[in-house]
Amino acid sequence: MKGDLFSSRHMAQPAVAPGMTVENAKCLRYTVNGEMLARQGAMIAYRGNLQFERKGQGVGGMLKRAVTGEGLPLMAVRGQGEAWFAHEAQNCFIVDVEPGDEFTVNGRNVLCFDATLSYRIATVKGAGITGGGLFNSVFTGHGGLGLICEGNPLVIPVSPQYPVYVDTDAIVGWTAGLKTSLHRSQSIGSMLRGGSGEAVQLVLEGEGYVVVRPSEATPQKSGQH
Repeated sequence: MKGDLFSSRHMAQPAVAPGMTVENAKCLRYTVNGEMLARQGAMIAYRGNLQFERKGQGVGGMLKRAVTGEGLPLMAVRGQGEAWFAHEAQNCFIVDVEPGDEFTVNGRNVLCFDATLSYRIATVKGAGITGGGLFNSVFTGHGGLGLICEGNPLVIPVSPQYPVYVDTDAIVGWTAGLKTSLHRSQSIGSMLRGGSGEAVQLVLEGEGYVVVRPSEATPQKSGQH
């Protein structure tokens, strides 16, 4: 067969080592030799001897339905082979978590991760159970974390002199060492739309980085899991 479709630009590349790699801007490839974890429904193709097992609510169960509208069930992938993961053609990225690191990420942005990583659920102080993105997964350990984002993410340095204010619907994640709180302000845009005029931002203070996406959260599609 000939044509641009069959060019090297679209062709799956040979695996060089176990683990996670970026296949293209919209897809991650994981060479499995043992076990890894991914969001259910994110596998788009695989080859080899792999088994897939549902892991219950996982991250999403603890993130609570109030945050995402739907849970984020996980699945374990075991065996030897290759699997490709994607979600709604969102852009894919890899974060390498090293011992001593801590990366907090919104559950809606998790695609897949190494089984060597551990995670717990943290809430933004004073956030209660309302607002998007205020329940987050905190990843620690040593391994790769595959993320998805609508568009190219923006990484903003945070310093003690320059705290960063982020729309709670646009937050993707942040690094260790940052203190979070909520800030309420008057929004001209909200007042023009006929709302109360009050907007809420997530304030990050300290030394580190915050990752935001170039769009606000959109409602989950009906029936999506």
